[in-house]
Amino acid sequence: MSCMDFLSLARVVADEKCAHSFILGKMDLRCPVCGCKSSYMMSRMRLRCRACRSDFMPLSTTFLSRIKIPCSKWLTLIKLFELSISARKAAGEVGVSYKTALKAFDLMRIAIINELAKRDEALRGVIEADETYFGGRRKGKRGRGSMNKSIVFGILEREGRVHISIVKDVSADTLINETVRKVRRGSIVYTDKWRSYDSLMFSGYRHLSVDHQHKFKQGKVYINGIEGFWSYAKERLIKYHGISKEKFLLYIKEMEWRYNNRNRDLYGLLLNYMLGVNCT
Repeated sequence: MSCMDFLSLARVVADEKCAHSFILGKMDLRCPVCGCKSSYMMSRMRLRCRACRSDFMPLSTTFLSRIKIPCSKWLTLIKLFELSISARKAAGEVGVSYKTALKAFDLMRIAIINELAKRDEALRGVIEADETYFGGRRKGKRGRGSMNKSIVFGILEREGRVHISIVKDVSADTLINETVRKVRRGSIVYTDKWRSYDSLMFSGYRHLSVDHQHKFKQGKVYINGIEGFWSYAKERLIKYHGISKEKFLLYIKEMEWRYNNRNRDLYGLLLNYMLGVNCT
């Protein structure tokens, strides 16, 4: 099943045994004692190895074991998360408490961050870099230098991926270090005229900038791509009516993941992450 639509999901979750079998079918089941791949069911939560006769619980090492809810509810929650349904609404749809739904959603975000960390590949080619501020409306200075907001630095590979990170400030040291860590030297980096980017030319990059006070594009020199991502992320995060700084990383990295996988089967990826299955 390459993509889990609602009709397919309804068939799977209609019976808990079917839901459990569906999940096990996604896993590489091996005995943790002898490594044998042949086992048989003792109960819905326990298998027995045919070789050494050891019993093991295949879901015990997965994210699904962190909350004691049926597999059918897990599969439904993953679908609702894929569709960007709020945890409060998902709780009502699935029949679990809001606290349980929120914890399930946060576990999915943690699984996403873990997967992003595994695939922390360098960006290359034509790059756009920019920073922005996330946070509620407050009195005081706006834009660069805003207080009490989260500063997010974004690097976008044209026709490719975006990488974002939360930074402490917009100084040259911070922004250049983040760029050097993530972008292959020799790449072309486009930015606006913020002075912190001036050192890029001394760091192994070809740096071109556009002055937004006068124009937003000068031939191929523009940062419309990364600014488009900021709009994409802010439009989706605003519905949460405020995110704590402690959890903000979970949400903003989710936006990075959704953007980078916008043409893929998010449900299949999410389920694999939650099960610890390698994804390509």
